[in-house]
Amino acid sequence: MAQKIQFRRCLMLALLLCLGFVGLGYRLVDLQVLRHEELAAKARWNHKLTSFREPRRGDILDAQGNPLATSVFVKTICADPSLVGGWQRKIAQTLAPLLQVPEAELEQRLQPRLRREASGTVTTNRYVVLKRKVSVETWQQIQQAMAELDFGFDIKQLPRAQRTFYYLLRRKAVFADSVGDQLRIYPNKSLAAHVLGYVGTEERDLGYTKLLDTVGRDGIELALNSKLRGVPGWRVTETDSRRREVVALRGQDVTPRDGLNVVLTLDSVLQHHLETALAEAMQKHEPISITGIVVRPRSGEILAMATLPNFDPNCPGAVSADARRNRIITDIMEPGSTFKIVVVSGALNDGVVRLQDQFDCENGRFAFAGRILHDHHPYGVIPVERIIAKSSNIGSAKIGIKLGEARLHEYIRAFGFGEKTGLPLLGEVSGYVPPVKNWYKVSIAQIPMGHGLTATRLQMAMAMAAIANDGVLMRPMLVNRLEDRQGKLVAQYAPQAVRRVVSEAAAREMIKALRTVTLPDGTAAQAALEYYDVAGKTGTAQKAGRGGYMPGKYFSSFIGFFPADNPELCISIVLDEPQHGYYGGQVAAPVFRQFAELAANHLNIRPDKTEEPTPSAQMAAHRP
Repeated sequence: MAQKIQFRRCLMLALLLCLGFVGLGYRLVDLQVLRHEELAAKARWNHKLTSFREPRRGDILDAQGNPLATSVFVKTICADPSLVGGWQRKIAQTLAPLLQVPEAELEQRLQPRLRREASGTVTTNRYVVLKRKVSVETWQQIQQAMAELDFGFDIKQLPRAQRTFYYLLRRKAVFADSVGDQLRIYPNKSLAAHVLGYVGTEERDLGYTKLLDTVGRDGIELALNSKLRGVPGWRVTETDSRRREVVALRGQDVTPRDGLNVVLTLDSVLQHHLETALAEAMQKHEPISITGIVVRPRSGEILAMATLPNFDPNCPGAVSADARRNRIITDIMEPGSTFKIVVVSGALNDGVVRLQDQFDCENGRFAFAGRILHDHHPYGVIPVERIIAKSSNIGSAKIGIKLGEARLHEYIRAFGFGEKTGLPLLGEVSGYVPPVKNWYKVSIAQIPMGHGLTATRLQMAMAMAAIANDGVLMRPMLVNRLEDRQGKLVAQYAPQAVRRVVSEAAAREMIKALRTVTLPDGTAAQAALEYYDVAGKTGTAQKAGRGGYMPGKYFSSFIGFFPADNPELCISIVLDEPQHGYYGGQVAAPVFRQFAELAANHLNIRPDKTEEPTPSAQMAAHRP
């Protein structure tokens, strides 16, 4: 009987041993075969550290090298809730004033969160972001505040294990992510905001952490994002059991390549003067918006470009999308009387008319194709030169009729209307020039007055600059060159001529007519300068709506250049629905004069007037 019991016990022991070995074998198969990839990946993660190295985003500079946009590296402040214990409220109270985040929000983020892995293991979160883009100075203050955290008792009196916990809490519970981040700064705030644009962030999941990439959202920041952002680097290295790098086992170490600096053609001093002049006009006339463009006619370089309302690219979300829109290239309008330069210069170029040729302006009423065309003042028989000086709609219509539909359309297209200018900013529109086959009978008379087609403010400014440039249309130039971080030239951009639109002789004749506009009896006497001859053209275009032209709503403009015989600057000023006066010569011309005087002084432009201005000219130039 005893032997049977012993045999059974041995059999049971053998069976248990067999089951144990079977279980052990299954476990080995599970670890080595079934879960090999999963566990191997965890092992590699435990001993391999891959860190992303973000390149510094390039600066945007003005023509003199003054920074308009720059970047500084900042910290992402994180926490390990598993080390916080029950001190969430205390830590939140300490960090809230430094991070400028509500205490309740910080306390909530510091709470540990349990989660179950696919393997069934329960873990807690050890990485939460408290705030991104924190300056290095603030991070140093956080480190000091955590080191001095008062728990209400002497840690040194605690047992060793508890002391270790509190030391870890102070040193490791709150930390700065090792992945670099950077903050985009616009030191001049709203200056040239619509040209510069602004940046945003895109989240990239790297597995062990999430990285926020800085990307352009508008303006130069978006158009040249690939040049500005640079090329990222990375480092792959081995770590010990405490996740400390073993430098000798570093596998890959790729240095990031910083983004290129973009040097614009803008002059920040002129940009400031322009924005100041526009802001004063905005306050005085209360338009919906006001824009200004300053161009070098010979090169097409844009020295200043401004749109009001404005915004601060440091915090673009503080304003509506409407305020961030660059109306100079995104909005279209009927150009009105400034467009008369196209038909008259084309007619002069073809020899269809001469400046001294006389046209009957019908005393302000002209019946054509079933419509009555009007002038703002009744004029009789006047020469072409006076048609420009007085901005006669009827005179311009008759010149257009004489030029003919086909040739007028060709000149409109030659001056760049109906196509984008090629400015390196996204969002530019082409405007609309109807093909001749779609013209109405009255179109040949209305289009010379700037009606029946649409254009952007930039297109109109470049058309005037083409007249100033002896009849050659230039492509607008906003970027001068690209440089690396050391200032070494990477790419240089040169002025580009698009085409010749009229002969030099025709352009000179047109300039002669445009000079009369700023004389005391012209429509833009308030644009006259004391020491420079100014050539230009006013525009007062009634706004079109769904039911036709809207009474009392106008685009008021003046586009001019100086010195007239050797133009250095071409300046366009446009107001959308000014409230106190609406003629271009009343509201836009004074803004031109105010800015032009400052610009001439800043650029040391040589005066071209040799004689003293007459008393009447002085009065006209300073007429309120």
